[in-house]
Amino acid sequence: MFENLLNFWKGKDFLIKVFEEFQSMLTDSQEMFEAVITKLVKNEEVLGLKEKIYSIDKKVNSMEKDIRNRVAKHLLLNPSVDVTACLLLMSVVKDAERLGDYCKNLYEVITLQEKPFEEKTYKAWFGDMDEQILKLFRNTKKAFMESDEQEATSSWGAKDRINKTCDEIVERLAKSKLPVNEAVCFTLMARYFKRLASHLTNIATSVILPISELDYFDEKRS
Repeated sequence: MFENLLNFWKGKDFLIKVFEEFQSMLTDSQEMFEAVITKLVKNEEVLGLKEKIYSIDKKVNSMEKDIRNRVAKHLLLNPSVDVTACLLLMSVVKDAERLGDYCKNLYEVITLQEKPFEEKTYKAWFGDMDEQILKLFRNTKKAFMESDEQEATSSWGAKDRINKTCDEIVERLAKSKLPVNEAVCFTLMARYFKRLASHLTNIATSVILPISELDYFDEKRS
């Protein structure tokens, strides 16, 4: 979308402030994901996990509302200025908010468990998918914050691999003889992992796509 998003925003105090808040949303969502995975996958205790997850989620939601409000007011006062950048932000900020929601949903899987997963059982189904998504979190921030076209483009491949694996996991689970509780929890995780990958990729690719193709580019690719 821009040859260099940072240069485009240079000197524009309003957009720089919003840009910083958006970066914080991505960082906070990644923190949520790491905390949940530590407990859900590794079965390691995280002090005050519930309070941490719900507190960060509330913060992310608040920042989304604040950014949208700032952008809307900015466009009202400056209807011919920074329109493309503002429309971009209005789109990706919703993706960032959804990241927080799906991390919270992953935490809720913990509350559904009858007992913690055995790590070898998780690995047999998911492999290192949690690490792949964590890497996608990091690469998405780099793609967006640095307007890195290579990282943005590579995110498609990462998302496609994750989504394909998640679909296969759900299909296998439907035919498996796992205990019901474990099968349900794994199914939910597969769906949430898939959605996280999709929203991260929407954010990453926003720096190389026209506004009209955000969220829908996969349809054209296929």
